[in-house]
Order: sequence, then C-alpha cells, then structure tokens
Amino acid sequence: MSEDSDPTAVLSVLDDEHARAILAAASKEPMSASQLSEACDASTATVYRRIDELTDLGLLEESINVRPDGNHHSVYRATLTRFSIELEDGEFTTEVEVESEDVADRFTRMWEGL
Repeated sequence: MSEDSDPTAVLSVLDDEHARAILAAASKEPMSASQLSEACDASTATVYRRIDELTDLGLLEESINVRPDGNHHSVYRATLTRFSIELEDGEFTTEVEVESEDVADRFTRMWEGL
C-alpha cells in the first residue's frame, strides 16, 4: 500500500475517463505523453494534466528514455495495481496498492535503452 496516496484523491482521479485510459495504456508498456495522447484519443494538454495528477498520487511513474542520437524524453509507467473499497459495520475502508520499480530494474532498463 502506498502511504502517500490519499484514497479520496485516488477515487476522484479514477472517476476521470482520461486518467483511467492513461493508466490502462501505461500498464502495458512505458509510453511517452504523445503516445498516451494517441492511445487515449485525448489532447496532449489533457494528457499532461492527468499525468501530473497521477504522478503526484504515485499511480504513474516517470522515467527518462535515452535514444541513440543523444536525445531523451520522458516515458510513463502505471504503478497502480489495485484500489479497493470495503464497507463493513458502517465504515468504509480503502486500500491503494502500487508497485515501484527498484533502482536495479530501472538501471537495467535504462542501460538496455542505450
């Protein structure tokens, strides 16, 4: 569970169709904002706004993709694995589960991208 993720804020952002589409697309493979824009049929400005919200909540993770020509760009990977709401004895409980890529995996992915 992510201690940083406010369940109310997570629920609010998941209510947005563009945010859900971004998470779904980025759960398959890391994608750039322009790739997400195309995959989600949303404007780049809309995608960037949702990316900001999703990364602030820890549901999306940014990394740098370095190309052979020396240029680089950000790619985003969904980290949300589960969001649950339970009602028991008149009380709601929520749980947000995210996965985080460890430093070794990130370094390996970066090295393979060179």
